[in-house]
Amino acid sequence: MNTVALNPPAHRNKAFATLLAFVLGMLGVHRFYLHGARDRWGWLHLAALPASALLRLAWPQADWFYQLLPLIVSALAGFLEALVLGLAPDEKWDARHNAASGRQSDTGWPLAVILVATVMIGAGVLIATMARLFDLLYTGGAYG
Repeated sequence: MNTVALNPPAHRNKAFATLLAFVLGMLGVHRFYLHGARDRWGWLHLAALPASALLRLAWPQADWFYQLLPLIVSALAGFLEALVLGLAPDEKWDARHNAASGRQSDTGWPLAVILVATVMIGAGVLIATMARLFDLLYTGGAYG
């Protein structure tokens, strides 16, 4: 008996995956949604949380920025992944993630709003990260 016919694979929603990457990208939740628990990149995202905790324990006198740097880098990667996921054409998305689901994706305005928010917040975080890094490296944190 064919179990695939009885239990078709779930349809992966592009807007939801993009929203997960935007909101929880630093923890890799979008990777687990798309690829399951065996996704290595998802686990790498998730490893940023204990890495930041270990940095805080091992180097308590360090600036907060250095202690949170693994999470910040993971968040920036999540913003980039949100853009890549959201800007993929629906046909390409379905061929990759929904080939056996039997449904077609039809994304609309909610995805556009998520992408605009991703660009706004992601660019702000990137600029703030670069500014803080240069402040710490060149002035020793004189400006904050």
